[in-house]
Amino acid sequence: MSEVRSEALDVMRGVTLALMIVVNMAVGDGVSYGQLLHAQWDGLTLTDLVFPSFLFVVGGALAHTLAGYRAQSGLHLAGRVITRAAVIFLLGVLLSLFPFVTHSPDGQLTLVSLAQARIPGVLQRIALCYGLAALVVRLGNRRFAAAVLAGSLVGYAVLLDAFGDRTLAGNAVLRLDRWVFGDAHLYHGEGIAFDPEGLLSSLPALANVLAGYLAVSFVRRRAATYQSVATLWLVATLVILAALGWSASLPFNKKLWTSSYALLNVGIDTAAFALLVQVIDLRRWRGLVPLAAPFGRNTLLIYLLSEIGNVVLLETQVGSTSLFDWLWRTAFASWAGEKFGGLLYSVAYLLLFWLLARELDRRRLYVRV
Repeated sequence: MSEVRSEALDVMRGVTLALMIVVNMAVGDGVSYGQLLHAQWDGLTLTDLVFPSFLFVVGGALAHTLAGYRAQSGLHLAGRVITRAAVIFLLGVLLSLFPFVTHSPDGQLTLVSLAQARIPGVLQRIALCYGLAALVVRLGNRRFAAAVLAGSLVGYAVLLDAFGDRTLAGNAVLRLDRWVFGDAHLYHGEGIAFDPEGLLSSLPALANVLAGYLAVSFVRRRAATYQSVATLWLVATLVILAALGWSASLPFNKKLWTSSYALLNVGIDTAAFALLVQVIDLRRWRGLVPLAAPFGRNTLLIYLLSEIGNVVLLETQVGSTSLFDWLWRTAFASWAGEKFGGLLYSVAYLLLFWLLARELDRRRLYVRV
């Protein structure tokens, strides 16, 4: 049967980006709903499901893009993949440096030093996992990709306990990052130098990308049928049960990206994809398509602009507070309360970028890397 493209993945990409924007606009502890914040350490919230879902979508898109490169030589394809990964990685580093200036102790603006650049990050992990997944898929078949998926989860679980403990200060992820990057180039929002997008924890994150590739490849080969959806549901159920069992000895932890956490998200995302295939491709309920499509067609651009906008709001001062907090308190919390006002604030910010994405889509202006 000929391979077909499923609109379900396009919708999933748009919805995932929308969730990323909403949770990235959360005000903070005590004044935002707990599900809009990451778990402090072990545990799971709705927010903790967003980034793995985006990696799943990256893998799903890989099933389409690699199919279009079949006529290219392996060397040429590797060059394209490495170049694209490098550009995304660089964009992530530049985003961490934005707005590229800081206030010196005497109040003067000075350029941010590259010695302070955070090297790991969200886009950096996407770039690394995308590049590795593309090479895995190009070097082997789907069985090989599945074997690498399983090996990355088991291998990471072994490394995590072999070279550290599971505490914030003593984990193997931090130890490797300190050796490779140094404290100055890591995230400091946890109170110490520790990066939740660390180098070692990108290994299980690779499994989320490969899972997306395998799920979408399966639907492309079998077409969107009730039988293929039932198979995805069965796989998702078994994976979720396995993850729940594994969590008894290896708890879910997004910041360490534990293997049980990665596996749980593989199951959840496979189930979500199956549901979207059933609803959109089989039953033809297309209400979500025009809503999600604008985000799905300019994903990287809208993500970058939303993150830049967030930084601008945080760095712009209104009296003794930031413009971010001033808008939240004045326009939303003043009448809707802190938590519900914070949610409305996030949704309003999301709507602003959806309108931008829709206008770009209407004009057929797309930014590709």
